[in-house]
Amino acid sequence: MKALQRSKFSNLWNARRRNLSSVADATLHLSDDEEPNDNGESKNSIILPYLHWAVQECAKQRNAMTGKSMHTQIIKYGYEADILTTNMLINMYAKCGIVDFARKVFDEMPQRTLVSWNTLMGSYIQNRDEDEALRLFVRMQREGSQVSGFTVSGVVCACAAKFAVLESKQLHAFAIKVSVESNVFVSTALLDVYAKCGLMKDAFRVFDSMNERNEVTWSSMVAGYVQNELYEEAITFFHRLQKFGIVHNQFTLSSVISACAAMAALLEGNETHAIVWKTGFGANVYVASSLVDLYARCGSVDEAYIVFSNAEVKNDVIWNSMISGLARNARSLEAMTLFEKMQLAGFYPNEWTYVSVLSACSHMGLVDKGRIYFDKMKKEHNLSPNVYHYSCMVDILGRKGLVEEAKDLIENMPFAATASMWGSVLASCRVYGNVEVAEIAAKHLFELEPNNAGNHVLLSNIYASKRRWGDVASTRKLLKDSEAKKERGKSWIQIKDKIHTFMVGERNHPSIIEVYSRLNELLVGMEKLGYKGETEHDLHDVEVSRKHELLRHHSEKLAFTYGLMCLPSTAPIRIMKNLRICGDCHSFMKFASKLTRREIIVRDVNRFHHFTNGSCSCGEFW
Repeated sequence: MKALQRSKFSNLWNARRRNLSSVADATLHLSDDEEPNDNGESKNSIILPYLHWAVQECAKQRNAMTGKSMHTQIIKYGYEADILTTNMLINMYAKCGIVDFARKVFDEMPQRTLVSWNTLMGSYIQNRDEDEALRLFVRMQREGSQVSGFTVSGVVCACAAKFAVLESKQLHAFAIKVSVESNVFVSTALLDVYAKCGLMKDAFRVFDSMNERNEVTWSSMVAGYVQNELYEEAITFFHRLQKFGIVHNQFTLSSVISACAAMAALLEGNETHAIVWKTGFGANVYVASSLVDLYARCGSVDEAYIVFSNAEVKNDVIWNSMISGLARNARSLEAMTLFEKMQLAGFYPNEWTYVSVLSACSHMGLVDKGRIYFDKMKKEHNLSPNVYHYSCMVDILGRKGLVEEAKDLIENMPFAATASMWGSVLASCRVYGNVEVAEIAAKHLFELEPNNAGNHVLLSNIYASKRRWGDVASTRKLLKDSEAKKERGKSWIQIKDKIHTFMVGERNHPSIIEVYSRLNELLVGMEKLGYKGETEHDLHDVEVSRKHELLRHHSEKLAFTYGLMCLPSTAPIRIMKNLRICGDCHSFMKFASKLTRREIIVRDVNRFHHFTNGSCSCGEFW
């Protein structure tokens, strides 16, 4: 008998060295005989370690079928009431994604430990059933079970997924009550949930009170600032992280690069790129995607393409980032070519890919091509156009002067129209002088954006272009009587590590006197080349001389002049603007690039304009 037992257990050990299915086979052949061995031990007690090992292997390999077989053996040998064994079963089913089976084992347990509760709660969170995880936590409290830092951090993560602010604050109070708030995992989970709920001050208070921090804690703070569009704070916090000597990870680097991209902070972006290569994260596809987006948003599309080309692994995110970057930088044909290459490489375009190629069509006025892509996404890739795709089509039609068709598309689409759609139509009406459609678009915009004064001003400008001064006066009066506020145009430029912002008619900048003096000198030289202020772009009912004065002090001209004064002669002058660049400033930049022989890059609210030697990348279509 002893030899038989040794042979059977030897089979189990050999199976452990081979594959999991043979473990199941070896176990299935074990007899359920309870005959004791020479030491008085039953075969059941000897087989238990092997069953534990087999269940753990099933959990590691996510092998649900063999795991169920092991569960059968556990019942067969009478171990279904053993706490350690049932905890292993709950973990195995949870890892295999069979939460219902895990819950059944849990519910049938005569006695539960903290591990039992935590494992099942973790399985619900892992499978995105946060409501059930919270209900289980409440039941746990009612039954008087003890809790740990792991328990609290897990349930806080469930609140983060649901953006449950009230519950998160209650859990914070609970953590203090049971003295686990100092646990690094609890604190990190709390600051993460506050960040996701937009409460960055609360997140920072948690961070600041922590006695122990890890790289995940620091990374969560940087990501939280970026998620809440606090980009300057994210970059500042990253610098603090560096001073403390915290090890960088790909999540932190990706987040801070995204912050640099949003601010078009090329200098900080370049510095972070250097850290990426130094730390060896250049091969990470998400870091590479962030770098592509950074350079594209800063107008350095060639650098973006170098990063994209050098990426060892490509996914749909980096393809989409590159296609979007090309479209945004007026390289529409290259964007469409890359769209085709993406498919040849075996990647399927998704909704965001089509947003990018439709935007590329919009920037070049390719109506027919836009219609082809719009139909292709439905017929070839089974993608239903969403509100963003319809918005692109409205923009394509409007920019080409087909404002009536754009209006009809909005009125017949299966979605409620957004403010950006009607805003695109109104802007197109300004270019093409369609007063009738402009009045319809403006009416919708007044309802959708009652506090946006820009819509009133744009309609007023359309009336002014037609010399309908009475309608201009009534529109201005309507604006004055409303609570709407007009966003003031501003432009900014980065010199070294500082952002310099200019408003139209700027008076507060410390170097403004020198800026105005240098601008006047530039205008004299540009007028010799043929530049004339395009006063039709200033629609105030004033004398032409006054219009010239208003135009010459637009914010982007001031920002350009300051850049010319401060930047090296070989450096491009990069200007960011919160509104659309006007026609006169566009003409100014063309002449300025020719006179100064400088590359000028202007990013307005819609797109990039690359000015070189008197011409613009937009081809006069924007």
